[in-house]
Amino acid sequence: MEKNLKIAVVGSGAIGSYYGGKLAAAGYDVHFLMRSDLAVVKNVGLKLREATGETVIPKVAAYASTQEIGSCDLVLIALKTTSNEVLKTLIPPLLKSNTTLITFQNGLGNEAFLADLFGKERVMGGLCFVCLNRVAPGVIEHYGHGALAIGEFCGEPKARTDALVAAFKEARIDARTTQSLERERWRKLVWNVPFNGLSMAAGNVTVDLILTDPGLLQLTRQLMEETIEAAARLGYPLPPELIDQQIERTWSMGAYKPSSLIDFIEGRAVEVESIWGEPLRQAKNAGASVVRLEMLYVLLKKLTAHHP
Repeated sequence: MEKNLKIAVVGSGAIGSYYGGKLAAAGYDVHFLMRSDLAVVKNVGLKLREATGETVIPKVAAYASTQEIGSCDLVLIALKTTSNEVLKTLIPPLLKSNTTLITFQNGLGNEAFLADLFGKERVMGGLCFVCLNRVAPGVIEHYGHGALAIGEFCGEPKARTDALVAAFKEARIDARTTQSLERERWRKLVWNVPFNGLSMAAGNVTVDLILTDPGLLQLTRQLMEETIEAAARLGYPLPPELIDQQIERTWSMGAYKPSSLIDFIEGRAVEVESIWGEPLRQAKNAGASVVRLEMLYVLLKKLTAHHP
């Protein structure tokens, strides 16, 4: 991907700031839509803290509105899915005839939402398998992992798919092209459904406490099994050994707070519908037995009922 192509990041929290920041550090022309962090980032830049050291992007193109950013070649969308309605007004100022939209959001249904609004030919998706948090304004802490799987909403990978993967690889991100974006979304749900969900439902616990509690670990495995069964029913088979692989990966995270838990603790809206609701509906429509997922969804709806 050419470095003079203009990239916008809409949703400059942990995910957007990290991946957009990595591209900016590699020399790409990245423009960030920011709200609460705007003044700090314009003053001191963006900091990415990783095990390999701290990367500081001292001069960040940060803006308070998409009108200020203007039309772009690529728009990276990393807003929480609970804010999807605002994309109806945020995205149009960024568009020209060939603008590509890629969503890095959690759960199911995000590509379809964008396609209905702006045309399916524009839409791509990215799955972020990463542990990171925004620990202060303009400061992103990367704890581990970081792989990206990038694919097209419709059809086979295109030249633009491979070009974007190559750009992230140049930015020192473990990126790959996926032939099936939906299959990758279900693969990510195998982790997100139990760990994001149980971290809240079990009383605001970190992932290490889920792993070391026999009952919670058993429930984690059962939720993973249900998610894999649902994916298979929908035509996206996943290997059963993925369960052990995901649990093994989680041990390395230590006392990690999943993003949904952080949102819940801080009183923000939680992505209940995209991570648990929509997968549940698709699973039941496909005839999958997902009684634990359904119970978890009901509990989470109740827990988050008074959040914004």
